[in-house]
Amino acid sequence: MCRAFRFTTSTTEHTLMPQLDREGVIIHYEVEGDGPTLLLTHGFCASGRMWARQRAALSDRYRVVSWDLRGHGASDSPEDAAAYSESLSIGDMAAILDATTDGPAVIAGHSLGGFLSLAFCLTHPERVRALALFSTGPGYRKDDAREQWNAYAEKQALRYETRGLDALPRGPMTQEAGHRSALGLALAARGILAQRDARVIDGLPSIEAPTLLLIGSEDARYFGGMDYMAAKIAHAVSERLPGAGHALNLDAPGAFDAMLGRFLSGLPPI
Repeated sequence: MCRAFRFTTSTTEHTLMPQLDREGVIIHYEVEGDGPTLLLTHGFCASGRMWARQRAALSDRYRVVSWDLRGHGASDSPEDAAAYSESLSIGDMAAILDATTDGPAVIAGHSLGGFLSLAFCLTHPERVRALALFSTGPGYRKDDAREQWNAYAEKQALRYETRGLDALPRGPMTQEAGHRSALGLALAARGILAQRDARVIDGLPSIEAPTLLLIGSEDARYFGGMDYMAAKIAHAVSERLPGAGHALNLDAPGAFDAMLGRFLSGLPPI
């Protein structure tokens, strides 16, 4: 268990921007508000900045924690490829919870962050009060489908190696993410975005936590994965956000906040 952290800034009494030292890799995270904990994980090539509105909107009722994956935002981008993996990311999430809360938390994530939230739940079910998954997928059971996904991840890695940060997609979720290293994004694509097995998709029926599945109505690429999770997770509620694409919390922030807020307020008390 890693509890070592240091504070870099403090903007308000309830807003902290600490950093965690994970065996020499600094992980940046932010905490706002007080109450039951909500941990928000961003997707590939985004950062915790994408959750700024949610931290502000929910901090009157919840302790809202967001963070930057390895290779992203203000977190470190080690040059060793072995420093990037799903298991290390799950360990980073656990360490952040160790430093910010004493009980189970709502584990939420977008895209890759949603997949990592599922993986975290399967690894640490006792630490998960509920899941909230936004525009994400459960991975692949068949080897050929996983190989196609991993070819996509390798393509992303090569883009950042050849074009640097100019390879970032257009839009505030990525362009305003505060990335410091294109190499970090390339290594994260190979080590975190790429998938190794079917553990997550095979584990869906074992998930007992209340689960919100929220996707933009224009994000057709992820319809199949979200519908599959809705059928396999026992206590899942699935909703589509009208007019929103993949970056649904930025495309329709008011409606997103309202849907997430209703889900959180309906959870059994801790």
